[in-house]
Parts: sequence; structure tokens; C-alpha cells
Amino acid sequence: MPARTIFLARLIGLFALVTGAAMLVHKQAMVETAGALVRERPLVLILGMIALAVGLALVLAHNVWSGGALPIVVTLFGWVILLRGVLLLFLPPEGAARLLDLFRFEQLFYLYAGLTVLLGLYLVYAGFRRRP
Repeated sequence: MPARTIFLARLIGLFALVTGAAMLVHKQAMVETAGALVRERPLVLILGMIALAVGLALVLAHNVWSGGALPIVVTLFGWVILLRGVLLLFLPPEGAARLLDLFRFEQLFYLYAGLTVLLGLYLVYAGFRRRP
């Protein structure tokens, strides 16, 4: 397993695990923050630029579509972040708020938090189980 895949799995996994745990602990704050962020166009643009930069870095550094589940999950994560960044940059001002409503963020909050924790657990386990 390439060292880059292992490093990114550990990094993304720990990030997802901590973020998911924070989501579970601070549900109301997370819901309110997400709602407030998507209604502020300058913040949406800044988040879009950050996501675009992170997504591009991940895709350029790790665009691996073979070798098992771990490299593919890391690659998919990079592409999802990249696409989210592009989407946030080009959405009209009310588009981000509509997307949040479309995904029923508040109603399905625990599902999203749980998926984030599960992704983090898988990547941490798979990343720390392997040696570069």
C-alpha cells in the first residue's frame, strides 16, 4: 500500500471521526451554523474556495481507482470535496440554502453524523492497520 494512501486515510479518517463526534455532541449548534453559513454568500464563496483547494490537492495527489477499497475511498473523498467546492462557487445565492433543505440536514442530522463517524472509523482502522 502506498505511503500516500495510508497517510491520507489516517488524516481524513481522524478528521471525519473528530468532526462526526463533534456533530453528535453539538447537534443544535451544527444545524444553526450550517443554516447561517449557507445564507451568507461571502461565506459560501470562501468555503467553496477552501473546498476547491483541498479537493484539487487530494485529487492531484491521489487519483487511484484500483488496489482495494482503501485507495478508492480516499480518492472518492477527494472527488466529493472537489465537486462540493465547485458547486459552492457556482451556486446562486439561494441555491446553497435550497440544497441544505433538499438534503433535509436537520431531519437526517444523525444519519449524516453517523455516516461521518463510520467513514472516520473505517479510514482510521484501515490506515493505522497498514504500514507504509
